[in-house]
Amino acid sequence: MFLGGFKSDMDGTKALYLEEWAARKGRAFLRFDYSGHGQSEGAFADGAISDWLDDARAMLEAQTSGPQILVGSSMGGWIALLLARAIPDKVAGMVTVAAAPDFTEDSMWARFSPDQKDALLREGQISLPSEYDDPYVITRRLIEDGRSNLVLRTPLSFSFPLHLLQGTEDRDVDMSVALRLLAHLDADDVRLTLVKNADHRFSDPTCLTLFDLAVDELCSPDIVL
Repeated sequence: MFLGGFKSDMDGTKALYLEEWAARKGRAFLRFDYSGHGQSEGAFADGAISDWLDDARAMLEAQTSGPQILVGSSMGGWIALLLARAIPDKVAGMVTVAAAPDFTEDSMWARFSPDQKDALLREGQISLPSEYDDPYVITRRLIEDGRSNLVLRTPLSFSFPLHLLQGTEDRDVDMSVALRLLAHLDADDVRLTLVKNADHRFSDPTCLTLFDLAVDELCSPDIVL
């Protein structure tokens, strides 16, 4: 099951690559758009982490049977961790790509200027430039809701294997986040692969090959229940 990133959609390079991989391997695969993303209804600015977590949980519970391999990209890594914490019996393993747990607090709020914080609290939203699309509308609700879903402040104990993938030249999610997550996770099988010069997209042929290998390993008969 693929979990996309912030303002991303299910037609992105990694989602489609994983769908092709699943077809080659004869495996079931699920991709979807959160509310306010891609083909789903709703306005992006109306959503928050809890909403997108609810969307992911609804899809996981309604559209799959048995434990699944969760593959989370950027914000999707955060959603995957939240899902695994809430319903661990539905998770057999996890692969993250540039996982961005707690980004609303650590990468947004912590870096906002005093003027930006004041405007957000006073007006309810601000706009941030994006390299990928139109400016991001960041709402007060997104920041405050994010605080109720933080995962790096409390224990994260998992019994399934996890493989974290991270580019060293990622300007959206610094590799220090991956190192922090690695240190924070309480699990017997956690691996971190750092890819020199890879950026946040993590979509060149070398990165996609590593992505393929990570998912394929967790889908081996010895891992999946």
